[in-house]
Amino acid sequence: MGYALFFIPVILFLIIIWVFNRLVAARQLVENGWSDIEVQLKRRADLIPRIVDTVKAYAKHERQLFAEVIERRNTALGAGDMSTRAVAEGAIRKPLGKVMALAEDYPDLKANQNFLDLQDELTETENKIEYARRFYNGAVREKNTLVQSFPVNLVSRAFGFKTREFFDMDEAPIVPDTDFS
Repeated sequence: MGYALFFIPVILFLIIIWVFNRLVAARQLVENGWSDIEVQLKRRADLIPRIVDTVKAYAKHERQLFAEVIERRNTALGAGDMSTRAVAEGAIRKPLGKVMALAEDYPDLKANQNFLDLQDELTETENKIEYARRFYNGAVREKNTLVQSFPVNLVSRAFGFKTREFFDMDEAPIVPDTDFS
């Protein structure tokens, strides 16, 4: 009987340590996923002025569209919380898609190797954003499930682990489904 009174608190303590370590690992996975998203969103933000400058040379009369794209890019870069950022990033997609579609109206632009390279880079970046977003949301789902499940929720509450929000943004394609080659 004396051994049981000694081992029960020790086993309970070991379980708490194990649960705590699982929560830390889940949090790190979420943080890593968010970092990947931010890297790709930054990469896209860096591409936008290069794309706008390339298209500007061919479509000078589209100033309002170019200004809208740059303004939305700047809004997204300055967004504070995740839901505001998701909305701002989603808002970039429509006007940027219009900029990319301008190539249809300008055959010289459609043949410009710099534009084609930027279009490929943007497509690759969009694919990486989607992959990073899916990874992040999967990690968030796992962490949220862990944080909310009994008996882990007792430990998570005691140590201040919270659920995280998903990162959802408009998924309409930016680059039109047109072969410019």
